[in-house]
Amino acid sequence: MTTRTTATTRATRALGRSGIEVSALGFGCWAIGGEHRTADGQPVGWGKVDDDESVRAVRRALDLGVTFFDTADCYGTGHSEEILGRALGKRRDEVVLATKWGNVFDAGTRTLTGTDDTPEYARRALTASLRRLGTDRVDLYQLHLSAADPARAAELRDACEDFVREGLVRGYGWSTDDPARAAVFAEGPHCTAVQHALNVLQDAPGLVSLCERRELASVNRSPLAMGLLAGRRGGALEAGDIRSRPPAWLPGFADDGSGADPEWLARIDAVRSVLTSDGRTLAQGALAWLWARSPRTVPIPGFRTVAQAEENAGALAKGPLAADQSAEIDRLLGR
Repeated sequence: MTTRTTATTRATRALGRSGIEVSALGFGCWAIGGEHRTADGQPVGWGKVDDDESVRAVRRALDLGVTFFDTADCYGTGHSEEILGRALGKRRDEVVLATKWGNVFDAGTRTLTGTDDTPEYARRALTASLRRLGTDRVDLYQLHLSAADPARAAELRDACEDFVREGLVRGYGWSTDDPARAAVFAEGPHCTAVQHALNVLQDAPGLVSLCERRELASVNRSPLAMGLLAGRRGGALEAGDIRSRPPAWLPGFADDGSGADPEWLARIDAVRSVLTSDGRTLAQGALAWLWARSPRTVPIPGFRTVAQAEENAGALAKGPLAADQSAEIDRLLGR
């Protein structure tokens, strides 16, 4: 295998057709929201967090060149937005802020209580997000209901165009794993992104193709497979961690809370030597694979500590995998 040694690193990427430039690596702020749950008690957070450490991690990421931060109003039932706003403070104009709406929640009990796909709620949710983030605009506003009705989504797309005209939003997108649904939003002049699952173990050719055809950013959630591609191996998870009772849409973890699925770990082991070539950590190799996958990709790994922020940001200096390295991974995974 040829080692990549001469390619230059492009540390920034275009956020779709918006004209907005972001760091090639974004940071996902789900984990720093802390514990929250569904009405029936299903955990949908990542367990307990240290807010001061979260603030330090965000600021360290900024210092290391990360300029794109993605959150959602329901992460920690508003807490993630509040912590991100606190961490950015006067540096807000240095970054591109993305958040999402569609879930309804009770911040007092940290409980998700339902969904609301009406345009009227979208405006109320946006107003609340702006307040929690401490800003006057959101750079990327995303529908967070992955299976929303396409006809209703067209109404929400039009509402987002209103937000753009009012200066409240610069661009918008849909967080969905369905290319047909994403295409509905793509019809909007200021649609700039699709957020979807993508990592070494979970390719999404339909969505990547759509983003390339329509000049949209492919914002990649779960780029590290919920920690498996960052070295998570086994052991029980704390009760407030979504991975301890994984819902149907979250693969890679055992239903009994015992930790990682052995089959997923075996697949990671099969490609480990390629991902960790050229001095990369496993996580950095997983991010490098995403950059090699398409010029449209912007992975958003989660973080809870300064150390995680530093490791993830360190991938920027190493850049994407070489073409032969990506091809070898496909061969090893039988693709």
